[in-house]
Amino acid sequence: MEYDAVVLAGGEARRLGGADKPGLTVGGRTIVERVVSAVPDAARVVVVGPERGLPGVVFTREDPPGAGPVPALRAGLAEVRSPRLVLLAGDLPFLRARDVAALLEAPGGGAVALDDGGREQWLLGAWSTETLREALRRYAGRSLRGLLEPLVTARLTLPGRPWFDCDTMDDLEEAHMNVLNEWTALACKELGVDPARVDRDVILELTKEVAHGVARPAAPLTAYLLGLAEGAGTAPEGAVDRLTVLARNWGTATAETLTDG
Repeated sequence: MEYDAVVLAGGEARRLGGADKPGLTVGGRTIVERVVSAVPDAARVVVVGPERGLPGVVFTREDPPGAGPVPALRAGLAEVRSPRLVLLAGDLPFLRARDVAALLEAPGGGAVALDDGGREQWLLGAWSTETLREALRRYAGRSLRGLLEPLVTARLTLPGRPWFDCDTMDDLEEAHMNVLNEWTALACKELGVDPARVDRDVILELTKEVAHGVARPAAPLTAYLLGLAEGAGTAPEGAVDRLTVLARNWGTATAETLTDG
């Protein structure tokens, strides 16, 4: 199914203090990069927003920049060549190719995703290009809902919260933790470790204490040493607590050792 992708990646992130939301990094990539990676088979990817140097992506801007989602959609639609398109926000860190495929495969020419409260997410949908162009020609409003709602033929509830966007610092932290969960599960599978045996929060707290009290490179080294001891069966009871106390008292212990020497 030939389609183009239009990604709206401009606007002002007021609740993030004016930060560039699509340019924020989650899991080693900017969020807009993660969105673009969810449309690998798009004939053309159009990003409406600042130039970001993404290979193979067409960049354009609404006039004037920051005029709102409807002018941004008009600018993006002018670059679309395929009969179908997906319209996406530029700050969807959980979006995957399977979500885009589900929208494109939905019956009719207009599919929109629903969040966990049953609300339409107008920047996560698939549309007929010609139908959308015709609707835009007649539309004088400023609301995406006002434009798109009459075109909806299917509403989809998608697994994994692909509609989740980063509006606040708490949202960004949640996105980071989601990446951490994915990595933990993948690493456990690769190493043959039961994920139920991994107390992630305890290990993170330990490494935080070590990084703060000893040195940053000591944090991953300590986690590795703890893993070796657990695997060999030599870790003492309460090993994490003992290491945490050791890290907290590191400065004092070192000073005492130097004095004794």
